[in-house]
Amino acid sequence: MPGHSKLRIIRSGARFGLVAMLLATPVAAYAPAALTAQDAHSVGPAQTVTTLLARSEDPFAGFEAFVTGVMEDWTIPGVAVGVIRDGEVLLTRGFGYRDLEAELPVTEHTTMAIGSNSKSFTVTLMGMLVDQGKLEWDRPVRDYLPDFRLHDEFATAEMTPRDLVTHQSGLPRHDNVWYGRTGSRAEIFAKLRYLEPNASFRSRYQYQNLMFMTAGYLTERITGEDWDDLIEQRIFGPLGMERSNTSVRDTPTSGDYAVPYLLRDGTLTRVPFRNIDAVGPAGSVNSNVTEMLAYIQAHIDGGVFGGHRLLSEETSANMQQPQFAMPGESEFTELGQASYGLGLRVSSYRGHKMVAHGGGIDGFISSMSWLPRERIGVMVLTNRSGDMNPVPAMIAYNVYDRLLGLDPVDWNARNLELRDEQRARAEKTRREQEAKRVSGTQPSHVLADYAGSYEHAGYGGMAIQVRDGGLVIVYEDFELDLEHFHYDIFRITSPPNIVPVTGLVSFTTNADGVVGAVAIPFEPNGTDIVFERAGS
Repeated sequence: MPGHSKLRIIRSGARFGLVAMLLATPVAAYAPAALTAQDAHSVGPAQTVTTLLARSEDPFAGFEAFVTGVMEDWTIPGVAVGVIRDGEVLLTRGFGYRDLEAELPVTEHTTMAIGSNSKSFTVTLMGMLVDQGKLEWDRPVRDYLPDFRLHDEFATAEMTPRDLVTHQSGLPRHDNVWYGRTGSRAEIFAKLRYLEPNASFRSRYQYQNLMFMTAGYLTERITGEDWDDLIEQRIFGPLGMERSNTSVRDTPTSGDYAVPYLLRDGTLTRVPFRNIDAVGPAGSVNSNVTEMLAYIQAHIDGGVFGGHRLLSEETSANMQQPQFAMPGESEFTELGQASYGLGLRVSSYRGHKMVAHGGGIDGFISSMSWLPRERIGVMVLTNRSGDMNPVPAMIAYNVYDRLLGLDPVDWNARNLELRDEQRARAEKTRREQEAKRVSGTQPSHVLADYAGSYEHAGYGGMAIQVRDGGLVIVYEDFELDLEHFHYDIFRITSPPNIVPVTGLVSFTTNADGVVGAVAIPFEPNGTDIVFERAGS
C-alpha cells in the first residue's frame, strides 16, 4: 500500500508546550516546523517526503518498507504513526487509506478511535481532582458515591478510586452489559449490583471496563459536569487537541477521519462506527497521532508541559508506577514482567522501562507507549479489527529498536507464527466441542416454545425468535444465530464481534413443562448469564 502524508522535520530546540490546565483558555496545538526545499523534494500522490532526522544517518531508513510490508501481511487498510523524542516530533505520518472505497489517504491528522487508551485520560482527570483535594485515591468509593453497590458486599464497602482503575474488583469483564446496548452511565452504574464476581476482591487482576466507566461517573458526580465536557475542558483544551473528541458522533465533523474495517476469515468488510458513549471513560476517545503526541509528552514530562503543570509530580508518578501485578510472563525475553499502573501498563522493552496501553473497538486497534527514561514516545493507529492485529505494537517496537540503536527484532515473523498457532488452537477447540456432541438427539419442545422475551437484572432484556427454521437471539443491536447441538442445547454460529459471544446456549424447562430460562455465555470468564422468561 502506498504511504501518504509527510514525515515532519523538527530541528533542535523545537519543543511541545502545554499551557496551565485549570480550565485555562485553550491554545492552538503545537505545529511542527514546515518542510523546506532543502528538506524535501516534490512528490506525487503515491510518493513520500524524505525526512532527514540526521543528515549522516537516518534511523527511519527502510521504515516505509517495513510498515507497508506488515500492513500487507495483516490486511490493514490504513496506519498512522507518530514519534516524539525529548519533546521533538521526529515523525508524524500516514500510510494506506482511511477510506478504501473512496481511496482517501491516511494523514497525520486522520481521526481514529483510540479505544482503551482513553482509560488514562479518565485517570488523568481523576488525578487533577486528587491534586485539587476533591478526591483521594484510597478513600472508599461510597464516600463519594453513596449509591455505589456491587454484588459483593465487602467489595462495595472497601472499593476505592484506586481499585476502580487497577482492575482488581473481582468482576470479570461483563462487557455485554454495555456493548451494543442502550442505557446511560447512571443506568449502567445502577446495574453493577446484579453482576456476579468470579474472584474475591483484590485477589486477581481482571481487565474491567465497567469499573472505568464508574470512575468517569465518579468525576461527574464530584464536579457536577459531564465526563465528556471535563475531558474537553481540562485535557483537550490545554493540550491543543482541537480535532479530538469523546464520541464517534463527532468524528465525521473532523473531515479527515478513518472509517472502520473488520477482517474475518480473510474477508475485509467495512463496518459501522460503534457508539460506546455510555462507557466513554473506558474507551470512547477519538484522536490523531499528532495530537496524541502532545498527550504522551505531557506524561513523559511528569505532568508538566511547556513549563506549566498539568498534574502534580506525585500524581504523575503514581500513574506510571506498578499498582497491581498482571498474571503470566511474556514468552519473549524482550518484554519484561508487566504490572498495571493507574490506567497504564508498566513493563519494559529490551531492558528499558516502558509505559503503555492498547486500545480496540469495532474497526480500530491502537497502541500508545513511551520509554520515560529515554523520553521516547510512539502512537500508532490502525483502522482494522476482527482477526488478530498486532501491527500497532509491532510498529512501536520497531521504532524503539531504531531509536535505541538496537538490532531489530523480527516481530512480524514471530506474530505470524503466533497467528498460525492461534488458528490451530481454535480448530482444536472446535473439534473437541464437536466430539462431545451427542448425536441423534432432538429438542424437547417445538422451536416456537423456546421463543419469547427473557430478562436479567444486570444484562437487561433479550428475545428468542424463530426464523428460517432455526432460533435467533436478538438483543438491541445484535442477533446471534443458533443451531441445535444436542438435547436443549444450541450452538451460536454467528461470527464473534470485538466483544465475542461464542459457545453453547442452554434452555431449561420448569416444573410446569414451560421453557422458563436460557443460559447464554455472555461472560466467557464466569458462569453463563441466566435470563428468565419475562413474566414467569
